[in-house]
Amino acid sequence: MSYRRDHRASRAALFDNIDSLEEGGLRSSSSYSSGIDDHDNEKTMDSLHDRVSFLKRLTGDIHEEVESHNRMLDRMGNEMDASRGIMSGTIDRFKMVFEKKSTRRICKLAAYFVLAFFLLYYIVRILLYFTYG
Repeated sequence: MSYRRDHRASRAALFDNIDSLEEGGLRSSSSYSSGIDDHDNEKTMDSLHDRVSFLKRLTGDIHEEVESHNRMLDRMGNEMDASRGIMSGTIDRFKMVFEKKSTRRICKLAAYFVLAFFLLYYIVRILLYFTYG
């Protein structure tokens, strides 16, 4: 990860002196023989080579990130499909339970008991809060 951070930090260096390449680093062919010597030309070529290799590494890193995100999204999609199947099975079971009237009455009774428990719990809690502060 620090490898990528180092290259991201040096992105500004990628485009440094780009104006010098346009103005003096690479001159037109008429002034080539008198303006640029071989040393400056090699220096400019090395700079361009470094920039191209940096861009190649950067695009490779971007490609790896995209591939890893695609794999993660595929896994998430598969997990969501599996959970959807489980949920549809559970809903089907609930539908079967509520189709019978006697089962529906028992479920209503259980829901009333749960509701009454929570209601009593909160009433006692509020009373204790006002009593003991």
